[in-house]
Amino acid sequence: MATLTAEQQRIQRRTSTRREIKRNVWAYVFISPFYILYTVFGIFPLLYGLWLSFHVWDGISPMRWVGAENYSRLLFDDIWWKAVYNTIWLFFAATVPQLMLALLLAFIINMPSLRGKDFFRAAYFMPIVASAVAVSLIFGSLFGQRYGILNYVLGFVGLGPIDWLGSAKWLKPSIAIVTIWQWTGYSMILFLAGLQSINQELYEAARVDGARTRHIFRHITLPLLRPVILFQVILSIIGAMQNFDVPVMLAGGTQSSAPGGTDRAGLVSMVLIYWTAFKYTQFGYAAAMAFILFILIVTFSLLYNRWQGRNPTD
Repeated sequence: MATLTAEQQRIQRRTSTRREIKRNVWAYVFISPFYILYTVFGIFPLLYGLWLSFHVWDGISPMRWVGAENYSRLLFDDIWWKAVYNTIWLFFAATVPQLMLALLLAFIINMPSLRGKDFFRAAYFMPIVASAVAVSLIFGSLFGQRYGILNYVLGFVGLGPIDWLGSAKWLKPSIAIVTIWQWTGYSMILFLAGLQSINQELYEAARVDGARTRHIFRHITLPLLRPVILFQVILSIIGAMQNFDVPVMLAGGTQSSAPGGTDRAGLVSMVLIYWTAFKYTQFGYAAAMAFILFILIVTFSLLYNRWQGRNPTD
């Protein structure tokens, strides 16, 4: 058999590639809408936002290149770090309790002896269906200082009224309460799906061997549920860092004169980005904030992923 020269091999590979493309051309045509839409609405805005973060632009005048000035400015921006602190505070005060409560509810609903499981699943999941703006408006009425139901209950038991939305002390807990109420059912459904995917024969074998409930939970349930927990925690980190609707509504709305309410207690990162871009028309500076927030989200997600890898549940 004759050996092909290097040039002949290149020609053969080129011909084979053209033949393969021609044979699969319709497959490429049918999948192209996804890649076109992803490029237009995904990759292009991301790259354009990164380019914008190195400029000063008010949305009308020509852009002016400033290099890394926007990023260096962020390092000494007290308002930005206040927003980052509030965002992280709300994650630990709202998201962590929400996940723990959701896991507990999932275990209760998964119990074989519980009746009306479909009702409880629907009831707990229902808050996530409602608009965050509508939920915020309803809770804004409940948190009212003079006519709110919560203060009425406190007065009924002999306690004084609380300025839930007007004081820096209580604004963040109010946002945390709404977040827990709205997202617990969603997390519960994911945990419940993970629990129901566990083979029941493992539990039966453990009980035959004399294992107690806490040992079954620790050595069977948690290790097998670990991928679901990891997935939901990372989703919760992303969601908490991008929280916008509830904080902005409870802190006075987009027309408020002071973003974040009293002492900027409700000012989270996404609210500050919105205010910087669309109120102060500093689009380049807002783009730099968005990319720093992106880095924070990736960092927290990777740290949790690595922590889970080094601390397996066994």
